[in-house]
Amino acid sequence: MKFSFSLPWRKAGAGARPAVETKASHFGMGFVALHQTVGAQWSGRSFGALAQAGFMRNPIGHRCVRLIAEAGASVPLIAYEGERELDRHPVLELLAAPNGSQAGVEFREALIGQLVLSGNAYVEAVGIGERLRELHLLRPDLVTPVEDRSGWLTGYDYNCRGQKRRIELGHAGEGGLMHLRLFNPLDAHTGFPPLAAAAMALDLHNQAAVWNKALLDNLARPSGALVYQPKEGGNLTEEQYERLKEELEEGYSGAKRAGRPLLLEGGLDWKAMALTPREMDFVEAKNGAARDIALALGVPPMLLGIPGDNTYANYQEANRAFYRLTILPLMTRICARLTHWLSPAFGDDIRIDFDTDQIAGLAIEREADWKRLQGADFLTEDEKRKAVGYEPLER
Repeated sequence: MKFSFSLPWRKAGAGARPAVETKASHFGMGFVALHQTVGAQWSGRSFGALAQAGFMRNPIGHRCVRLIAEAGASVPLIAYEGERELDRHPVLELLAAPNGSQAGVEFREALIGQLVLSGNAYVEAVGIGERLRELHLLRPDLVTPVEDRSGWLTGYDYNCRGQKRRIELGHAGEGGLMHLRLFNPLDAHTGFPPLAAAAMALDLHNQAAVWNKALLDNLARPSGALVYQPKEGGNLTEEQYERLKEELEEGYSGAKRAGRPLLLEGGLDWKAMALTPREMDFVEAKNGAARDIALALGVPPMLLGIPGDNTYANYQEANRAFYRLTILPLMTRICARLTHWLSPAFGDDIRIDFDTDQIAGLAIEREADWKRLQGADFLTEDEKRKAVGYEPLER
């Protein structure tokens, strides 16, 4: 490129040519510098991505989901007709054996697991004639809500193995689909998965495990270093270096030789290496990510054995908080949705509920309630029974 200019204090004479300056580079060509900011790489937020990253690859997420699903599935279901508790009823038989391949506990465990992992759970009813015979779970990632032009939900499309079929809205007796979803502030038709709120913590925890595995595979950090410091100065010869390296590999590597003391010659000194403060922060960051995962799923970290977390006084208190704050609200939601979906097929007075008296984790609270009621002299016997969920005595 050429630039022409005149000095401001010197006037060019008539016909004088302006001074010409030529700029050139010794590279002989243009030079361009590019800079790109490298950001963090995060996993996906779909059902498949969360299931793999949060359940199949992460021990904290796996244990949290299993705790919630197994604890919720173990809560016994009961049915009421009006105010009367039913000992036997077709709806109880259906919930005890929903289909030919799953028992009631397995069915509820899978339902809760899908609800926690995706924020959605779909149950399809199958009837023979006018009788409802089976309940089947549908994979959440294969179900798509269908809206009309006004945005109202009209049904669901189930796409399995390339075949799509439409399931209309309705209760179980009409062959409708039951959609159980968690609150989603940005979507009225699909739920928000709790694991998505802990997705960054999941990636941090998983990548910490990958880093540790690579560290072990590549021997990126030795346990110490051999320093050669002879009195007369100098370095090891190539032959001495190779012989020392061979002796270390043959005599001190491997699980059987772990802890064997080193025999050092003159000039060799062993310097042990420990974790730096920065690496100690890395370990704490991994534990912090584990606590975030447990927090998003509603599981007290004490139940998972995460070090450094003593929020609860003891394990029993943490277990009661887990049932009170996570399991009971979840079962209340499930039972209310089952009642709304199944009652038209079995009678409008049918109500599905769960029996808290048979939850082992709440036994201490139940004993405290009974003692408090026994000392309440202003209540009758029937009023005390009603307060704990029992029917009045027959007279």
